This record gives sequence, C-alpha cells and structure tokens, in this order.
Amino acid sequence: MSEQEDSGIRRFAFWIAVAGVIVLLDQASKWAIIEWVELYDRVPINSFINITHQQNTGAAFSFLADASGWQRYFFITLASVVSAGIIYWIWTERRHGKFILIAGLALILGGAVGNLVDRIALGYVTDFIQVWFGDWAFPSFNVADSAITVGAALLIIDSLFFSKEDAGQSTATESAGMADDGPPKNEKG
Repeated sequence: MSEQEDSGIRRFAFWIAVAGVIVLLDQASKWAIIEWVELYDRVPINSFINITHQQNTGAAFSFLADASGWQRYFFITLASVVSAGIIYWIWTERRHGKFILIAGLALILGGAVGNLVDRIALGYVTDFIQVWFGDWAFPSFNVADSAITVGAALLIIDSLFFSKEDAGQSTATESAGMADDGPPKNEKG
C-alpha cells in the first residue's frame, strides 16, 4: 500500500470516527433525557431555552408525524440510503483535502445515524432542546439535528466559497486544453 493510499484511509477513518462521536453524544444525551425527564416535562435553563422530553415520529418540524405508521419505515430506509451515500462520498473525497466539505458530510452522517438508531430502536426520535422566542417555540430538536444543521451549513459554505473555486479551476484547465487541441471532434467528422 502506498503512502498516499494509507493517508487517504486514515483520513477516511478519522471522519467516520467523527461521525461515530456524534452518534455517541446524541445517544448518550437522549438516554439521559429518557431516564431523567418525564415525557412532555420542561426544565428551564434560562428565559429562552428549556430541556424537555418529546417523541417525534415524523421528520424535521414533525413532518408526517400524524401519518399512520408507514413513515417510520420510510425514514429508516431514507436515512440508511443517505448514510450509505455519504459514506461513499467521504470515501471518494478523502484524498482531495476538502476539509469543510468532508467535515459537513461527517456531521450530517453522525446526525442521520443518531436519529436512525432512535427510529429503529424506539419507533420515534427523542427531541429535548426547546428554544423560545417570546411566546413562540421553535420545534424541539436534539444533538443529531444540531449536527445535521451545522453539517448542512458547512456544505453550503463549501459550495459557495470553496468547491466553486475548484470547479472554476477545472473549467479553466479544460478550456485551456481545448484551446491547445482544437475543437472536439465528433465521430462523423
């Protein structure tokens, strides 16, 4: 195995470990909430944050929470497919030094797997962080949801400021190559 391959595998393992830490933190915090906070109770932290105990059978913002039960298997399947895709994406990008992109993917992966564990084991996701703005409460969320949100923000930042530059360099390189070799030839010509 070459040094470059070994380095790529170590980077891949590191980012999978980061996702694993997110899963562990998420599951530990949910376990604590289930053990110590009664369902629907609120423990005020300050004037705008409560710790609560909610059970969400739906997706973000309780989307499909009132469905007849099919959504559990839909979300399990969706999260499994997305997680496998993210693992593959991290694997393919492991050597390219795209720190922000891969960090975002690892956070999303950890959050997706954290919530997937809940759906498989409990049939719902445990949410416990509640933020208030005056009389309006933001939907309750958890560590996994927070990791997914931060990861998505990193993907947006990467696409706006970093990967866009990479794509521009690729296009410029391809254009320069095209100028040297002349126009592309078709099979008939």
